[in-house]
Amino acid sequence: MRKPCCDKEGMNKGSWSPQEDQELMDYIKKHGEGHWRNIPKATGLLRCGKSCRLRWVNYLRPDLKRGNFAEDEEDLIIRLHALLGNRYKNGGTILFMHKRKKKEKKDEGNNEKVVIDCRKIARPH
Repeated sequence: MRKPCCDKEGMNKGSWSPQEDQELMDYIKKHGEGHWRNIPKATGLLRCGKSCRLRWVNYLRPDLKRGNFAEDEEDLIIRLHALLGNRYKNGGTILFMHKRKKKEKKDEGNNEKVVIDCRKIARPH
C-alpha cells in the first residue's frame, strides 16, 4: 500500500495565493512537470502534491485554453458524435481538448456535444 503524500496537518486548504502560484510556476519552469509528491518539500509550499498537480493542470499551465469552445472545436465534436454515437462513455477525450480544464470537457459532454477520443476512430483505407 502506498503511503500518504502528506500529513494533512498544517497544510493550507482553500484558495491559492499569488505567491504560492508563482512558487509553483517557477519550480515547474525549472524542473518540469512530474514528481508531484516532491514539490511541496522542494518549494516549501504547505500544500499536498495532488493539490499542486491539480492547480497546475487546471489553472496555471501556460498552454491552457480558456473560455468558450471555438467553432471548429464544436464542429469536430458534433461530427465525431454523428460518426460514433455515444461511445465517448468508454473514456478518453478529443486530442485537441487536452488543453482544456476537465470541467469544461465534462460540461461540453453534458450539453449533448459529446467528447470522443479521436484515437478510437477507425481510419478509412
